[in-house]
Amino acid sequence: MRILIPFLMAIPGVAFAASDDPPPKPTNTTKSCEGAKVWDPATQQCVTPKDASLDSDILYDAARELAYAGRFDDAQGVLAAMADQADDRVLTYWGFTHRKLGNLELANVFYEQAIAQNPDNILARSYMGQGFVEEGRLDDAIAQWHEIKDRDGTGSWAEASLREAIRTGTTYSY
Repeated sequence: MRILIPFLMAIPGVAFAASDDPPPKPTNTTKSCEGAKVWDPATQQCVTPKDASLDSDILYDAARELAYAGRFDDAQGVLAAMADQADDRVLTYWGFTHRKLGNLELANVFYEQAIAQNPDNILARSYMGQGFVEEGRLDDAIAQWHEIKDRDGTGSWAEASLREAIRTGTTYSY
């Protein structure tokens, strides 16, 4: 398999077979919980994120999983419950969910805040660049792609997905 992976990555359309940031696997949060609720492994039930004693990593993973499942409003409900709204990961997913909901200007505000918090946040840069692709702003998308590469992101999911979006016009949902 190790020999096959570099070969597969060179083929257009298979570039993400060995992704370093694969889509999240569905858990009980998306399988069992409705609305902006998260599966609490301790209580074995769906809980409201504000009422739960779940740590920020569990909430972040739940928001990402909900966003990937296309449940953007629910993902935002989980994001709103997170204590550190200035965390660049939280800001990145606020941007992502707003972009997917069609609020491109607001998405860029969140991406810019995430990048201001952490200039090396290549995921925020990739998602922002994909938004630029959606808007037809290819020069801006290419600038973010260069920033990702300059920050040692060459070959990462963030770099490869933005490169592919620039090449094809197709963006990604995770």
